[in-house]
Amino acid sequence: MKNETIRELQISQYNYHLPDDRIAKYPLQQRDASKLLLYDGTKISTARFGELPELLPKGSLLLFNNTRVIHARLLFRKETGAQIELFCLSPQDPADYIVNFQQRRQCSWQCMIGNAKRWKEGALLMQFSVDGGLVNLKAEKSSTTGNETIVQFSWDNAGFNFSELLEIAGKLPIPPYLNRPSEAKDDETYQTVYSRLEGSVAAPTAGLHFTGEVMEKLHAKGIRTAEVTLHVGAGTFRPVKSDTLADHEMHTEFISVPKETIEQLLHHSGKVVMVGTTSMRTVESLYYIGRKLGVNPGLLADELGVRQWEPYEDTAEIAPREALRNILHYLEEHGLECLISSTQLMIAPGYEFHFPDAIITNFHQPQSTLLLLISAFVGDDWHKIYDYAMQNDYRFLSYGDSSLLWKKVE
Repeated sequence: MKNETIRELQISQYNYHLPDDRIAKYPLQQRDASKLLLYDGTKISTARFGELPELLPKGSLLLFNNTRVIHARLLFRKETGAQIELFCLSPQDPADYIVNFQQRRQCSWQCMIGNAKRWKEGALLMQFSVDGGLVNLKAEKSSTTGNETIVQFSWDNAGFNFSELLEIAGKLPIPPYLNRPSEAKDDETYQTVYSRLEGSVAAPTAGLHFTGEVMEKLHAKGIRTAEVTLHVGAGTFRPVKSDTLADHEMHTEFISVPKETIEQLLHHSGKVVMVGTTSMRTVESLYYIGRKLGVNPGLLADELGVRQWEPYEDTAEIAPREALRNILHYLEEHGLECLISSTQLMIAPGYEFHFPDAIITNFHQPQSTLLLLISAFVGDDWHKIYDYAMQNDYRFLSYGDSSLLWKKVE
C-alpha cells in the first residue's frame, strides 16, 4: 500500500468500547495462569498461557525483547511545596544508555515535566539517604522543545552512578490507564523474567506472562529463543488523536540486535514468533536497515535509523534474507557484535511483513498504534478477536491476558 493511502487511514475505524472494569489493574498472582486467546488465521479458541510450549510447532524461533524498565519518575519538591515530576525518557549526554547510566557526577536526559508551570527557573534539589550517607541530587533545565525538556542532573556523591540513583530515588512508571500509584510489588510484576538491559519507561507487556517453568518447557520441546532490545518510550501509551494517520508522529526508540540474533533469523527455517509488538517492530526494522545498506553500504551508524513512513515509500524491494546478509556484512566490516540503531517504524494496515509467522501479544488500547499493528497482522479479524475477548471475560492492557495470533493469509 502506498504512502498516500496509509496516511489517509481513519483512526476511528480502529476503535472499540473498553469499559474501565475490563482493564486489569493488577496482574494475576501466577504469571502463566492468564488466559491465552488462540487465533489460527480463521478460528478462535481459549487456552492458558502455561500451555504455550505445547501450542507452538517444534523448531519455532521466539524473539524476546530483553529491555528492563527503569525507575524513570523523579519527584522533586520545591521550597514552596509544589511537586515537580521529571519523567526521564531517553539519555541526552552521554547519549548511550549504558555509558549514561554509569556516570558518577552528572548527566543529562530528555524529560517530560509534570507541573511544569511551577518550575520556571532555578534548580530543583532532592536529598535522600543511602546506606547512612546523604546524596544531594540537583536538576537544572537546559532547553525545551515542545513537551520535552533536556534536564541536566548532578549529584555530590561519586559512590553512586546514575542507574543506582534512579533505582533508589525514582519510581517505576506504571501505565497511566491503571489509575493508581505504583506499589512495591510492581517492581517485580512489571518486569519480564528475562529483562536484562535497562532503558524502558514501559514494560514489553507480552513478556509478563512468561515464567521460568514456561521457558524450560520451551527449550525442552526444541523451541529456540533469541533476544533483541527496544527501549520502550512513553509514546507507547499515546493514542492517535488525529483523524488520520497523516498527522500522527511516531516516537523514535532505541534498538539493539546482537549479531547472533541476526544469524539465527537468517538461517532459521521454522516458524518465527514475535513476543510482543516491540520485538515485532525491532525485527521488522532490520529489513529496512538492510535494504538501505544494500543501496549504500557506506552509511554511517546514525543514518541507519528507520523512519515512520519508510515502508510505504516507492523503493525497490529485496529479499528479507538479503537484508539480513547486508547487516551482517556491515557488522563484520566495522568489527561490531551488535547492531545499534533507532526506529520510528509505523506498522499499519497495508504493511507487508517480512519475518514473523505469529505474535504473542496482550490486548491494546482503542485507537492506538499497537492496535493498528495487530490489524495489519490479522486483517479485519481484529474485530472478531477483540469481540471474543470481551465476551469471554478476558482482562485487557498491560496486566491483562494474552493472545497467540498467526498471521492472516489472504
